[in-house]
Amino acid sequence: MVATLRVMLDQVVAPTDPILGEASRELAAALVRRAPEGCVVEAIAPAGGSGELEDVSGLVGVQRTALARRELAAALQLGVGTGIGGGMIHSPTLFAPLVRHSRTHDNDQTVVTLWDLGPWESPDEYSRNTVAWHKAMLKRAVKHADAVVVPTHAIADRLASIAKLGKRIRVISGAAPQNYRVPSDEIGRRRVLSLPEGFLLMSGGPGESAALDIGFGGIAASGIDLPVVVLDVADGAEPAIADLASAAGVPEHRLHVRGSLDVADRAAVFGGALAFVAPSRRTAFPWRVVEALALGVPLVAVESPVLSEVVADGGIIISGADAPTLRDGLGEALSTALESTASADRLAVMAADRGRSFSWNEAAERVWQLHAEL
Repeated sequence: MVATLRVMLDQVVAPTDPILGEASRELAAALVRRAPEGCVVEAIAPAGGSGELEDVSGLVGVQRTALARRELAAALQLGVGTGIGGGMIHSPTLFAPLVRHSRTHDNDQTVVTLWDLGPWESPDEYSRNTVAWHKAMLKRAVKHADAVVVPTHAIADRLASIAKLGKRIRVISGAAPQNYRVPSDEIGRRRVLSLPEGFLLMSGGPGESAALDIGFGGIAASGIDLPVVVLDVADGAEPAIADLASAAGVPEHRLHVRGSLDVADRAAVFGGALAFVAPSRRTAFPWRVVEALALGVPLVAVESPVLSEVVADGGIIISGADAPTLRDGLGEALSTALESTASADRLAVMAADRGRSFSWNEAAERVWQLHAEL
């Protein structure tokens, strides 16, 4: 008898978040690679959409819903019929049919994933509809999910204080993309992106939770006169990033702001970075921090439950009770990290060693194990 794990891949075919789309694709591909004997993977995807599933080889099939993504999201939020059906369903997000089902009699399972608690902790940085959808879906998960996956124990602890999920919270980490490495044409790619050689790197937007003001302040306090590159900035937010940099003492001529990049371009950017600065204390999986670790980029991070757990001994973690202390701490840490080639090389080795702790293959094996336990 063949056991089929059905994976929701709405973010692959109709992405609303590039990071979630990439994570969904990586997990699905790993689930195929690590499928136990007698187990296969099938995709569930909304109608329409411009994305394709060809990158996820090995799927035994794709069930397309009658509804497009927007309409399907509304139906899932209300818990009305979607035609998706039962069986073992795993969603890399909260996007799933969270309705009454029976594991005992019908062998139905529904598992969802939460990577980021931003809609609960920083609701002002999201649209009202986005916050309402996430809160409604978590309520449905409390009622109907067989398990809710989060990527760190710190996020698990915070989620437990928000929702009464008991022992249904499970920790399965994400990772950098499979075979993530700096491409051989990295210099050419950076030229196309109009980026200089040798810079400090950050990621995030102008929202308070990204704490880029702290990052810029730390860079200014370090006295290091290097270009600064910021990734993952939404279209139209560039002036706000420039204002944050200028207010912190980083002049506009040193600042380079870029949006969401594909895997190869992003790896090329990391290849030109002398250090990655992670100032955010958000209760969210720090994707770019994990990528910096994977590529052995010296890392300086602000202490938080999530970053302390993810970075561990893979970088310099600084603590502080207020913004001025954090800025000064980041500045000192950057100065220490880049004071010599030996110092930078030591941090690069530490980062790469820690980076090997994160693997999509391992994540997939744990997902299969979770559904077997259910």
